[in-house]
Amino acid sequence: MKTVNLSFNYREYSSIEEMEPRDRELVEAAIDAQKGSYAPYSKFNVGAAVRLDDGTIVKGANQENSAYPSGLCAERTAMFAANAQNPGKAMTALAIVGGFDHTVSDTPCTPCGACRQVMAEYQNLGGRPLEVIMFGAAQTWKFDRVDDILPFIFDSFYEK
Repeated sequence: MKTVNLSFNYREYSSIEEMEPRDRELVEAAIDAQKGSYAPYSKFNVGAAVRLDDGTIVKGANQENSAYPSGLCAERTAMFAANAQNPGKAMTALAIVGGFDHTVSDTPCTPCGACRQVMAEYQNLGGRPLEVIMFGAAQTWKFDRVDDILPFIFDSFYEK
C-alpha cells in the first residue's frame, strides 16, 4: 500500500476589483442571471454564466419545481443552453454566484456533483480546460480546470 497526495492550485480574491476584466465581466453576467432564478422552496437563488471560445456569454439560473427533483441548477441551465444554441463552440469559463432571496453571498457558491460532472463532459467535448469561478462578495475562488474541483472525473465513455 502507498499513500498518494492529491493537490491543486487556485486563486483567491477578496474583491471583484482584484479580478481580470474578462473574469469580472463573467461574474457580473452570473449576478445578472441570478435575477432569473425561480427558487420559491429553498429561497437560494443561483446564477451562472458560461463564456464560449468566441467570447459569447450564455446565462442560466436555477429553476425549482414542486415536483422535486424536476428543477435544474443554474450551472447546467447555462451549459445546456450554451451547447444547444452554439453547437461546436468550446466553453472556456464558467462563473457561479448564489445567495438567499436574490442576494449575493459573501462566500463562494460551489457547484453540486452533478454540475461538476456536466462541466467535465463539456470540458472534454471542447478539448480544452474549462475555468471555474465561484464568486462570493467577500471571497472568490478561481480554478483553472474542472479536474481541480472534481478529481477522478467519470470519463469511462469518453473517446481516448
